[in-house]
Amino acid sequence: MLFKNKDEFLANPRHAVTVFGMAGVGKTWLSNLLREDGWFHYSVDYRIGTRHMGEYIVDNFKREAMKVPFLADLLRSDSIYISSNITFGNLDPLSTYLGTPGDPKRGGLPLREYQVRQEQHRVAEISALLDVPHFIERAEALYGYGNFIADTGGSLIEVIDHDDPEDPVVKTLTQHTALVYIRGTDKDADELVRRFKKNPKPMYYRPQFLIEKWNEYKALNGVADDEAVDPAGFAAWGFAALLHDRLPRYQALADRHGYVIEAADLAKVKSGADFIELMSWAIENRMR
Repeated sequence: MLFKNKDEFLANPRHAVTVFGMAGVGKTWLSNLLREDGWFHYSVDYRIGTRHMGEYIVDNFKREAMKVPFLADLLRSDSIYISSNITFGNLDPLSTYLGTPGDPKRGGLPLREYQVRQEQHRVAEISALLDVPHFIERAEALYGYGNFIADTGGSLIEVIDHDDPEDPVVKTLTQHTALVYIRGTDKDADELVRRFKKNPKPMYYRPQFLIEKWNEYKALNGVADDEAVDPAGFAAWGFAALLHDRLPRYQALADRHGYVIEAADLAKVKSGADFIELMSWAIENRMR
């Protein structure tokens, strides 16, 4: 959904955008702000963790509970109910399920199991992104929302081919929404790595990239056995490597199919009207 000029965008009585960029750059902050100003907020990660991976997550809770005899007896007799309380602001159930590969004694997962869960996430993320048109229609038909923002995870770029206009996810998103890259700086990237260490988020690696970085991390740290890898150490190191690998691909997606808003400019947005103005600027900037 590329516009001829900002006037074409402004003349549209309804607006639908998909924001993308590195995890923690401000996508959810913006989406929450717009939701308070009458926009429908569609969280891709929330959709993944409820509709598309909810059963995996809850089964994992039950698997752990079954290790405790007291809880196991109650589960078998249907005396207790276990569920996931995932929210837009708390993705811990999804993060916990995806886990991190490494030493099981330090909370890690066997690499093979981690890869299985990664593939589950890939399929779920694609499905959640393809759900966007349905939710645009649903938001208006059920709740009367005219404006819509899809808040994607940082791994959007991992499950698409940004060079292929016929990629099903790219085609769906560009036909129904304007793609908006929230672009951070190198300083933002360093801060995101620091924040990730304190509060890890769900991570998805392309299969080949995961193996490359896994072997590289082991070599750098003199570790031969997969189960001797420090899960927390790999998670932080892998996040930094993944983040910097994604940046040029985010830019390529925006160059081909969308618009760019600088993360620093989000501070100027206090309302839906401010965001519309910022979008107008982004449209003009692309035309230049």
